[in-house]
Amino acid sequence: MTLPFQLRQTPLTAFNVSRGGRMVPFAGYEMPVQFADGVLKEHLHCRAAAGLFDVSHMGQVILRPRTGRSEDAALALERLVPVDVLGLKPGRQRYGLFTADDGGILDDLMIANRGDHLFLVVNAACKAQDVAHLRAHLGKDCEIEELTDRALIALQGPDAEAALAALAPEVAEMHFMEVADINLLGTPCIVARAGYTGEDGYEISVPADRAAALAEALLSDSRVRPVGLGARDSLRLESGLCLYGHDIDATTTPAQGALEWAIQKVRRRGGARAGGFPGAEIILEELATGASRCRVGLRIEGRAPIREGTELFAAEVGGEPVGQVTSGGFGPSVNAPVALAHVPTELSGTDTPLFAEVRGKRLRVFVSPLPFIKQRYKRS
Repeated sequence: MTLPFQLRQTPLTAFNVSRGGRMVPFAGYEMPVQFADGVLKEHLHCRAAAGLFDVSHMGQVILRPRTGRSEDAALALERLVPVDVLGLKPGRQRYGLFTADDGGILDDLMIANRGDHLFLVVNAACKAQDVAHLRAHLGKDCEIEELTDRALIALQGPDAEAALAALAPEVAEMHFMEVADINLLGTPCIVARAGYTGEDGYEISVPADRAAALAEALLSDSRVRPVGLGARDSLRLESGLCLYGHDIDATTTPAQGALEWAIQKVRRRGGARAGGFPGAEIILEELATGASRCRVGLRIEGRAPIREGTELFAAEVGGEPVGQVTSGGFGPSVNAPVALAHVPTELSGTDTPLFAEVRGKRLRVFVSPLPFIKQRYKRS
């Protein structure tokens, strides 16, 4: 059978195959969904020790101000995102959102202040459109460079600090959302103390030709095992973290996605730099008065997971759907099914009963606080 397109490979594809990765298509790349341990064991090992993830399919982008003044890059990017970029100190990063004129979310991303430039990490499926978006709107003010010669490795779990500190002791002094230049195996890397599992850990941008050597060195530590996309998804789901294209997308506003926390006061009504980003009027109105629907967690009776797309009802019999599951699966750490969903705001209170229709039957579920597990970031 001829594939309609050629899957792209990351700098670690051959390494992943050599380690027994079961490779699948994902966002146009050949990626490991799991390794020999399987999704369940990989998930639990990351929670107990440390997991190593290839996330090199993500986009890495530099914004360099043409004026040479770093604040000009920050102010330029604030025209596209509703977050405080100007107030981001050198060596710090924060979560951001590209928004559309109708208030929808075009992508979510990480924004790091690297002193003389900004460093962005964007989602794999959106990176081409994100780079085009940046060039179309900020090209006059910033040089925009997509880094195509680097890999991205995530090291996550309670033993991540010790494992990485064995190669560079200074990483132990970093705190959540700090970014630093660190030499690993003699190679300059960009290291952020962050991740998308709810665990302490790091994301490491490394030159492509040194990625396999770094991965090998980290996996030589008995506390570290390779982890695939399957466990990455269940880890982020337990942590209540959004997956773009599922829990948030171009039809979801920040308030509907329960992402109000990502928009700082300075960009809201009454703030020093309120508005000025796409969809500001809609987004700021919802922040002030509330959205008609919102993202919630669901606690599920029984052991059967409820999957994405499952319709939710307010009553056990009759009525029209009131919401839909956006992500769902079994949570190994909580030993129970967990799910994220969009529901009307009036039905979003903790312990509100709802009914999920699965194969013609309605199963009782309850709105749950997020995250499902305690997040364990190392904060300052």
